[in-house]
Amino acid sequence: MDREIRAILASVIHPETEENLVDGGFVESISATESKITVALRFRKTRDPFALKIKNRVEQLITELYPDSTITVFIKEGENSATKRNEQIEDMHRHTTTSSVAKIVAIASGKGGVGKSTVTSNLAVALAAEGYKVGVLDADIYGPSQAKMFGVENYLPDAVQVDGRDYIIPAEVENIKIISIAMFIRPTDALLWRGTMANSALRQLIHQTAWGELDYLLIDLPPGTGDIHLSIISELKIDGAVIVSTPQQVAVADVVRGVEMFRNPNVNIPVLGVIENMAWFTPAELPQNKYYIFGKGGATRYAASAGVDLIAQIPIIQTIMEGSDDGKPASSTSFEVAQYYKEAAQKVVEKLLKNC
Repeated sequence: MDREIRAILASVIHPETEENLVDGGFVESISATESKITVALRFRKTRDPFALKIKNRVEQLITELYPDSTITVFIKEGENSATKRNEQIEDMHRHTTTSSVAKIVAIASGKGGVGKSTVTSNLAVALAAEGYKVGVLDADIYGPSQAKMFGVENYLPDAVQVDGRDYIIPAEVENIKIISIAMFIRPTDALLWRGTMANSALRQLIHQTAWGELDYLLIDLPPGTGDIHLSIISELKIDGAVIVSTPQQVAVADVVRGVEMFRNPNVNIPVLGVIENMAWFTPAELPQNKYYIFGKGGATRYAASAGVDLIAQIPIIQTIMEGSDDGKPASSTSFEVAQYYKEAAQKVVEKLLKNC
């Protein structure tokens, strides 16, 4: 009787894992007599969205085979699943691929729309131009853009197995290694993920990407301060943070929150400085003129008052926008842009060396 019930369970597929209940380890116990059949199913995730549907399907199939028996199907969650997840996380940490990364730098912004991802990609190019081995982790799970910035939207990451563990092969452009959740989804897909799913995906990108030996790993954080930031902080030893802002007062007000997050005693990550992006606009035909479209020096004044270094002021340059759209960071194609980011990269390196 147990064999027949187990065969029924093996015919039911979990829609997300695409495993049957037996091979996927969802069957915890089967108790069967002529009058009563009890099945306990244990799901890996708390509040698995498919649990109820699977339970009903199992009850239906067993009832069809044994219509005169009392059928009971239990759904279990808890200690065993949590223990397994914790063991998996601990194993991931023990074999993390970030162990050969010398310095990890978080690139953050208090609000969206200030050009944080553009700054990250161009700063990576500038560091690589200085001869450093560089990686970029796109941690903006819900709004990933680094794949677009580097022109690798169509890159499908392969995996390599080492000592029985799978590692993700990142894209590589201009000797920069790049990984992003955008490489695993279609451009039209919306990520309807709860925080736990997003954090789990991010954890895999951090610890299972084959980074190799890197001098600098830049992490493009999502805007604001929230769950993803706390996850990154708990997963990695971050050596410093760079805050990106425009001169606009609204943006600067959010910078304050970003800086204070990193300065919080429970976080305690050095703020290397502020990059004031879109600081001014100079038309090509009027090279001596500066037009302060978003206000003048708001981030600069805040940096001075808060005791934070001003790393660089990056003006509005058309080639920066064009480079982002074309998948070629402007630091690699424009001498003018490269000079601004070379200065920024050198200051970041200097600050990190002082903090050693």
